[in-house]
Amino acid sequence: MIKFLRQIRQNLLSEGKTGKYLKYAIGEIILVVIGILIALSINNWNEKQKELAKEQLILKQLKSEYQSNLNQLDEKILMRNEALEACNNLLGQIDNPNSINEDGVYQSLWILFRDPTFDPIKNDIVGSENLRLINNDALVRFLSNWSSEVFQVQELELEYQKFRTEILLPCYLRLGVSRNVNNNLWKDGYSPTEALDKESNNKFTIKPTKKSLDLKKALEDVELEGIISQVITHHQITNMQSQTLRMRIINMLEIIEGEIKK
Repeated sequence: MIKFLRQIRQNLLSEGKTGKYLKYAIGEIILVVIGILIALSINNWNEKQKELAKEQLILKQLKSEYQSNLNQLDEKILMRNEALEACNNLLGQIDNPNSINEDGVYQSLWILFRDPTFDPIKNDIVGSENLRLINNDALVRFLSNWSSEVFQVQELELEYQKFRTEILLPCYLRLGVSRNVNNNLWKDGYSPTEALDKESNNKFTIKPTKKSLDLKKALEDVELEGIISQVITHHQITNMQSQTLRMRIINMLEIIEGEIKK
């Protein structure tokens, strides 16, 4: 093809047809430019298709990760709801000391001692070039804000860890209920809400304390009552933040589902 075009140019020049040669040369240039533009367009289209395919892989990965995050967050919310129910049970026992249910008290005291902590799957999307591959602006905003919003929940959880270690545990030890609390936990078998194997059930006996323990008197302790009320407030606030985070995940999953090609 190139040889053929060169021959035409030579013939026009040899015949002295300069005007026609110039027109032909301009036409040839235009054809070359069009060819280059078509090649660039094809190349850009191919690159775009590669990026779209990569975006689909990222979206499917995000869907899996955030579904797992949602499941874990629901588990932590459930644990705090169980703690709130345990607190109400304990306050009911404190307010009605003549009808104490020992097993119920020990079970509730253990539930307060559990430590719900949300530890979501971390990805490297934000801060990497992969973020630019995501075309949905709303999803980009959610992903960009995710870390800071998770941190707000985790801050509250860290506060409770400290509260549990520095205030709740010393109170249990001072009141002398810890052995009975742990015996009650294991005697009929125990499977933690947060267990990796949800079907596991562990059972063994610590046996209750042989020391003199007046549970009614322990429930009259004003510090314990204050601690229980503080647990209620803390878990309520943490669950409020967790519910907001939960809605963020649901919104992200809805967007991701809509962006994934069927």
